[in-house]
Amino acid sequence: MEKIVALCKRRGFIFQSSEIYGGLASTYDYGHYGVLLKSNVKGEWWRAVVQERDDMVALDAAILMHPKTWEASGHLEGFTDPLVQCLGECKRRWREDHLRDEQGDGELRCPVCGGELSEPRQFNLMFETHMGPVEDEGSRVFLRPETAQGIFVNFKNVLQFARKRPPFGIAQIGKAFRNEITPGNFVFRTREFEQMEIEFFVPPNDAPDWYGTWMEARMRWYTELGIRPDHLRLREHRPDELSHYSSATSDIEYLFPMGWSELEGIANRGDFDLAQHAAHSGEKLEYVDSATGERYVPHVVEPSAGADRATLAFMVDAYDEEEVEGRQRVVLRLHPRLAPVKVAVLPLVNKDGQPERARAIYEELRGRMPAEYDAGGSIGKRYRRQDEIGTPWGVTVDHQTMEDATVTLRDRDSLEQSRVAIDCLGDELARRLAASWLTPKTSG
Repeated sequence: MEKIVALCKRRGFIFQSSEIYGGLASTYDYGHYGVLLKSNVKGEWWRAVVQERDDMVALDAAILMHPKTWEASGHLEGFTDPLVQCLGECKRRWREDHLRDEQGDGELRCPVCGGELSEPRQFNLMFETHMGPVEDEGSRVFLRPETAQGIFVNFKNVLQFARKRPPFGIAQIGKAFRNEITPGNFVFRTREFEQMEIEFFVPPNDAPDWYGTWMEARMRWYTELGIRPDHLRLREHRPDELSHYSSATSDIEYLFPMGWSELEGIANRGDFDLAQHAAHSGEKLEYVDSATGERYVPHVVEPSAGADRATLAFMVDAYDEEEVEGRQRVVLRLHPRLAPVKVAVLPLVNKDGQPERARAIYEELRGRMPAEYDAGGSIGKRYRRQDEIGTPWGVTVDHQTMEDATVTLRDRDSLEQSRVAIDCLGDELARRLAASWLTPKTSG
């Protein structure tokens, strides 16, 4: 993980937030390449779950919601963790349940200084703020701790305009906020994060089948984008792990540097959410079949993924080190669809008209795919720089280019180089990008 963190800072993927002031714990800013990579991850998710399906619609719900939303969902009462504080020297706070898992059923002690611990108290994970000019109980609102509730409260609106009938889903990407006690492991667990979430509404009897269908579909999405299958697993929750509303939940786990950890959760939530919001709002949140008159509250299957965790997993899985001609090479073997830059155009030397010719080729290519022009430093250093940000192809303009209008096309993974006519370059790159879907990624 230290190598990934160093690469992220060195190449402008992710920085510590407010770094000039010493940083703010567990908050991060995405730089240029990080923004492009995460945008590609989210774009591929949209493509797979909305663009290529007939049974899904999109939503972008507000972060701030009516406070009764969180009362109905159970977050106000139940979205808490038991917290203990060290009474010894360090005064640090800890999740009691985590310490219990580590230390067993006896007396708990502070893991840092061995001091006694306070009695546990419930700690609400939601960030609280106020709306309006006066801070009082009536102005209290919360930053949403998940995006799901925005979908549930809009179920009736979507049902009316979308002309869908179950089974159908609502997909959303958005920010969520949790006042985590023990965040860590870079962007794996942060207090501000982005979710890619689906609520899929189905007839009650069909929920188990759709639960299985979505598990298969979501596992396939990761492997198609280059995650090694032996670094993924599906773990079903034990009965004592299940939420009170869930009849079944499974996590897609990835083998991160710190071990197997959750990448995405798929849950069969039953009708709990719609029933709760119907009871608290007085609105009927049900589906009525106009042909048969049948009415029911749909059950919900929820695939919920983290955009930040997925981005981290793709980077970890793509990271590779190898020796090339006696020198160490660091390379991100990202799937070309995810790579922040698809092609870099490099003049071999900054003279003899090569920079101008390279610039013209770059401006032509960037209209077809994300491209970058790089003329700083030796050609070897520029190749290494592009390898580290995951650029699949490099185009070098050299002396021969000025004679016969061909360029050298370099492949990131195989390091093979070939001569391609400038007139055919755009089509050749588009062909390779399309072909990348059919060729398994070289393992990192």
